[in-house]
Amino acid sequence: MSDVALVSVKVVQQGKSASQGQTREHRIDMDRPEAKGGENRGPMGGETFLMAFGGCFMSNLLAAAQSRKVDLSGVTLDITGSIQGTPSRFTAVQLKVSSDLGDQGTLKKLVTIAERGCLVANTLKPAIDLDIVIA
Repeated sequence: MSDVALVSVKVVQQGKSASQGQTREHRIDMDRPEAKGGENRGPMGGETFLMAFGGCFMSNLLAAAQSRKVDLSGVTLDITGSIQGTPSRFTAVQLKVSSDLGDQGTLKKLVTIAERGCLVANTLKPAIDLDIVIA
């Protein structure tokens, strides 16, 4: 039997519609927009979910570049989730990578490494249509 690694976070109510996610010494406020009955004190949970995917992918991408001594800069990830079904859920997520790196072959290799190392991407792949492309 293999060892199981655990990751824990806490989410605490903040007022009538908001919450605060807590892990280690970090905090993120989440809420619904006013149009959906919230106070717009932070991103919605689904938006935070997409940002978590982007943050995981970005950290793996930058680590891959640093370990290979590639000068990677100006990286932007544009992430779009498609929502369908009842109950509603993400059925597809597309992540577009752009950067200042002129060597597209090297960028493609780094993107592949980041995708393979990203815990969130690895979790999503069996459940939804996950598309990672270079812009």
